Amino acid sequence: MQSSPSRTGRKRGTQSQAIGRSRGGITTKILALTDALGNLVSFRLMPGQAHDLRETADLIEGISCEMFLADRAFDANWLRETLGNSGIEPVIPPKSNRKFPPEFDKHSYKWRHLIENYFQKLKEFKRIALRACKTDQSFSAMIYLAATIINSR
Repeated sequence: MQSSPSRTGRKRGTQSQAIGRSRGGITTKILALTDALGNLVSFRLMPGQAHDLRETADLIEGISCEMFLADRAFDANWLRETLGNSGIEPVIPPKSNRKFPPEFDKHSYKWRHLIENYFQKLKEFKRIALRACKTDQSFSAMIYLAATIINSR
């Protein structure tokens, strides 16, 4: 006679593995910070349904640069203030619903394509594009490995 499996009391599943639901299904977001040449500096993993600003404070902590280029999703007063207090110029286009949209350097914003190019290079690696790794730790390791290969090219 077989007994039931032992219950250890631990929760199983994806609660702490940065896997979440979005319109595209079960996904993971990679929030990346690159340098002026488009090389990966740091990144954070988030569930697919999470807003991009959720991990931004941790990502930009301690950075030093002249400009911070980001898309409209990062248009938040607290982020602009944090960057301004650090002596970093925020180059972030304002959201369309702002009553008083702040100015931004449109010429410098054209260089934001470097981060998009980096994500395209990252997605060339099938294990990253399809999130073949179950845990955050192994998925992060794959991203670091892909970043090393990209930088060595």
